[in-house]
Amino acid sequence: MEKLLHYLDLFRMPLFVTLGMALYAIFHYMFPVYYLSLIIIIITVVVGSFRVVKDAIISLFHKKSSLDYIALLAIIVAFISQEYFVAAIIVLMLTGGQTLEEYGMRQARQSLTALIDRIPNSVFLWQNNHLSEKIAVSNVLIGQTIAIRKGEAIPLDGILISNNGMVDESSLTGEPFLIEKIKGDQIRSGTINIGEMIVVKITKVEKDSTYNKIIEIVKKAQKEKAPLIRLADRYSFFFTVITLLIAGGAYLFFHSFDHVLAVLVIATPCPLILATPIALIGGVNASARRRIIMKKIASIETLSKINTIVFDKTGTITLGKPYVKNVIILDTSYNHNNVCSIAEAIERNSLHPLAKSIVEYARQKKLPLKHATNIKEKIGEGISGNVDGISYTLSKIKEHTGMAMQIISNNKRIAIIVFEDKLKEASSEIMKRLQQLGLKLYLFTGDKQKAAENIVKQLGEEVIVRADLNPEEKKNGIEELKKQNKIIAMVGDGINDAPALATADVGMVFSHEENTAASEAADIVFLGGDFSSVTLVIAIAKRTIHIAMQSIVFGIGISIIGMIFAAFGFIPIIVGAVIQECIDVIVIVNALRAAK
Repeated sequence: MEKLLHYLDLFRMPLFVTLGMALYAIFHYMFPVYYLSLIIIIITVVVGSFRVVKDAIISLFHKKSSLDYIALLAIIVAFISQEYFVAAIIVLMLTGGQTLEEYGMRQARQSLTALIDRIPNSVFLWQNNHLSEKIAVSNVLIGQTIAIRKGEAIPLDGILISNNGMVDESSLTGEPFLIEKIKGDQIRSGTINIGEMIVVKITKVEKDSTYNKIIEIVKKAQKEKAPLIRLADRYSFFFTVITLLIAGGAYLFFHSFDHVLAVLVIATPCPLILATPIALIGGVNASARRRIIMKKIASIETLSKINTIVFDKTGTITLGKPYVKNVIILDTSYNHNNVCSIAEAIERNSLHPLAKSIVEYARQKKLPLKHATNIKEKIGEGISGNVDGISYTLSKIKEHTGMAMQIISNNKRIAIIVFEDKLKEASSEIMKRLQQLGLKLYLFTGDKQKAAENIVKQLGEEVIVRADLNPEEKKNGIEELKKQNKIIAMVGDGINDAPALATADVGMVFSHEENTAASEAADIVFLGGDFSSVTLVIAIAKRTIHIAMQSIVFGIGISIIGMIFAAFGFIPIIVGAVIQECIDVIVIVNALRAAK
């Protein structure tokens, strides 16, 4: 029943116009009442074409070309020639086209709906140690406590009040990695409570929550007008001119408004403006379903044209989940287990790949859990917190050709944790696919030349290496390549690549922390570390643009052919209307393929 009401609401205007046409036919042909039938058809046409008239006036006011002009002209010509029923048919086509467009948009946006639906609209407050009233998530304030039952998605960011909990963070990290939380740990929205009911003290309202920012990125991308859509707008001008020339020629040669009407009917509405945005939004959402967030819809078109890809090494082509190789104790007042417990207590509050490695290492060693407070994380520099009343800072350092993290307390380095860095699964195969697409591959890294070359040897592909680069030098390297007329995609790991990502034509980042500077600078964010996401998003972009252009060419081509036949009288008005509706349906169904 709910689905039926949904479709009735969606198709309300075409149904209204159909009812008006039916009443007109009854009072004009079956029980002739001329003036009543005339009033009915006028009301039907005026109400049904209101949106088109409004859009046409707005376009005219802004001095923009619009296919609404053709629609209005067709209605006016129909009234001049007293073809009132034909005018109603044109309006039915318009409302039907608008409804098809809206339906197509809704279908293309299904992944956004799925993203939003994951988070509950309401939540139980926790007061006096028991469940209290249920209120809307949007009304929850900072400092309030909420209860999250087993299996529920966590709607807001906060701090765990319960003694412990178990959270699935795969929706943010892309990895099936369950995190055991203890009292005082940070809890992020969008994650799932796997264990028993937990109580969370809210630290961010809905609009500032981690998960809401992901949704806002997708929404913003959907609303953005991409160059291809602007290109479609320009096509509409030429299509309008061609339509007027054919319609004018039909009248000059045959002196018949029927021929003119048949031409205008086939040109109204144009599938060009229906299919293009549906295809592009479908591409955005096809990516979103695979945890690939496109912040700008224009990135689809740019990505489909790239000829060069620049990769960062660490965390990009190497394993996104490094493991702890060694723990070096520098301060003898600490032992191995104590250092690892301290590091785990602090890093449990971070989504950084190295942090996950420390947490997993401590779990494997079955070390006792400690509680960290006053957590402060500065992406690219490190994370700090208090454990057992002592302040510690963990920051990434370079040691030989590998990765290492230092633990500092009171300006004294107490330990170094060394990590092993390996290639991501199927990295070599994916690089090979990218080369088969004709892309030039570069590796920009801050590591030593020898370490970078060792990685390239493992890849087994032709990759140009530039090592010992700092973030500014990576940015300069991108600028140099752009001067060579290369269209560049930069792929980073969400740490120190923000300048280069912002400079590239398309910046793509593997990010486990949605608020990093790199994620802000990038156009596309991969939620997780799956390296195949690079080839996948390129494939989605190319397929989306192909489908959009396919719809443009087919829509314009078939419409022009139909108009020429209509100009010579081979296609009656009613048949022309049916043909145009069929064209609309075909191109919209074709455009919807981009969302699959």
